[in-house]
Amino acid sequence: MNHRVQYIDTADGLEQVSRSLAGGGDLAVDCEAAGYHRYSDRLCLVQLSTPSETFVLDPLAVDPTPHLKPFLEDPARRVLMHGGSYDLRLLRRDLDISVARLADTQVAAGFLGEPAMGLQKLLLKHLGVRLAKKYQKADWARRPLSRDMIEYAAGDTCHLHRLTAVLEDALRKMGRLHWAEEECQRLVESAAGAREPDSPPDPVTRFKGARRMDARTVTALREAIAWRDRIARSLDRAPFRVATDAALLAAVAARPTTVSQLADVKGFSPRLAARSGRSLLKALGGVRRLARRDLQPYPVVRGGRGRPTPEEEATLDRITAVRNRVAEQLGLDRGRVMANHLLREVVAVRPGSLAELEAMPGVRRWQVEILGRKLLGALA
Repeated sequence: MNHRVQYIDTADGLEQVSRSLAGGGDLAVDCEAAGYHRYSDRLCLVQLSTPSETFVLDPLAVDPTPHLKPFLEDPARRVLMHGGSYDLRLLRRDLDISVARLADTQVAAGFLGEPAMGLQKLLLKHLGVRLAKKYQKADWARRPLSRDMIEYAAGDTCHLHRLTAVLEDALRKMGRLHWAEEECQRLVESAAGAREPDSPPDPVTRFKGARRMDARTVTALREAIAWRDRIARSLDRAPFRVATDAALLAAVAARPTTVSQLADVKGFSPRLAARSGRSLLKALGGVRRLARRDLQPYPVVRGGRGRPTPEEEATLDRITAVRNRVAEQLGLDRGRVMANHLLREVVAVRPGSLAELEAMPGVRRWQVEILGRKLLGALA
């Protein structure tokens, strides 16, 4: 790595970062959060690279917001990221920073039709750079961080300037650079408009197969999820590290009445059963005694469109075939050219002009450019 990597965890260090960034130019940014290990996915590191320097900032030690905000929110300079959708939201939620202008190498790779869009694969293919994988699942909330971990984190940004240049040059030659620029701007706008929901979604909706469960089983699953959540919060541990979704589903299906029966459930930790199983058994037993009227079934989805008519199904088949042909001609993934849910909206709305198609929520200008007339022809 040619960059000088500096770990910043003091106010004086942040002043140095500000001086280094004042020169202008693109800034490569990445974030590390603790969600894989900890109960909260709080921001733990911000990696920041200029073409010649890399800084690894520790927001758990010192608030970097006043030093980063003027630069990352400056529309005159770009923020370079790879797969930045989640990081954009982390920066806004935890540091109140809304990135103004983005160039995302994952987006660029997608429009080039790259078969593998992970950062490691792209760096190896285009720059001959091989990144280590040792700390992919590290607990970034732990302190102190080793020098190896700091160097690993720096690897996510120190090559982005060169990779961005290579990918954008290829996009420019293919006439697709403006596609990527529009998509990146949509990511910025989406992150800026994102907010916490007024009420969190029912947790059972995240469990595959829960929709087909009877009301009593769904109610029991909800109790099991709440039990796991309480333990995870008390231990500051990611919920899946307390018990996997599969283990919870198996425990609910087995209907255990003793700690030993719970410990025998496939995938369920015997140690967890011994330590905290009695409270889960009590909760599940309470559900078994509930009157039918007190059960809470799987939530009913309100709104949405009804079942499509045979004519709508036929139209969807036609425009899907159009999308598939265009994707094949361009060498792009079908869903990237236009997602299936958006095709269904096109059938439902039936736009009569390119302007009406472009006005639909979720439709991009570049999609109208490559698909618009063909879609309108298939709708007619």
